[in-house]
Amino acid sequence: MSDVAPDLKRLAAIMAALRDPVTGCPWDLAQDLASIAPYTIEEAYEVAEAIADRDMAELRMELGDLLFQVVFHARLAEEAGQFTLTDVVTSLCEKMERRHPHIFGSATRASDAAAQKADWESIKAAERAAAGTPEGPASALDGVASALPALMRAEKLQSRAARVGFDWPDMAGVRAKVAEELGEFDTAASDAHRREEAGDLLFTVVNLLRRHGIDAEDALRAGNAKFERRFRGIEALAGAAFPALSLADQNALWNQVKSGE
Repeated sequence: MSDVAPDLKRLAAIMAALRDPVTGCPWDLAQDLASIAPYTIEEAYEVAEAIADRDMAELRMELGDLLFQVVFHARLAEEAGQFTLTDVVTSLCEKMERRHPHIFGSATRASDAAAQKADWESIKAAERAAAGTPEGPASALDGVASALPALMRAEKLQSRAARVGFDWPDMAGVRAKVAEELGEFDTAASDAHRREEAGDLLFTVVNLLRRHGIDAEDALRAGNAKFERRFRGIEALAGAAFPALSLADQNALWNQVKSGE
């Protein structure tokens, strides 16, 4: 790891050159924090895709792209007089040491990963409480970023609520709630009402999956990949004639591809 610091300085220098007001890149100079944010999210997903594909060469490249996003944001903040890349790294180091007192302090090491996660969340909760406003206590939901993908955010909100006892006592209650929300979706009196009930239904399905230990975002991503793989398969079997096939014939091809997996 001894070669990391020089290369990080090189990367910071490249970013500074790209943002030079006179000789910098026009595209990079036109960006701000808001315009770069979507690219940051996209790069994070491309990292996740490389991991799912077990493509280590691609992962190395995508991690570099994600790191560049961090450097870009830090550079923009530095230009605005807010903080520097060094401040970002320092804050991260301090947080990691603070949240691992069993490694960097005198706390007792947890017995397993689950216990350690509980300790981690307790430390985070204490940090959130310390950052709460004087007008009232910090919410158990504080810190769940609003920019997260909706399924992921739903799961995090539910997990936070469950930690303070706001959760169904058993799986039967969750399943009954799913059925209830589906019924309310079916009987919605208007498009606006149906849209609202759709959100409630999805939120409750995420709760059901969470209780089974299934990550909703991962599950849907896998479902998307499966659909895409099978649909491309039936397109390959049918060729250019696919759009003209009846739904029954298309379904027959679907079942053929499915049975061959």
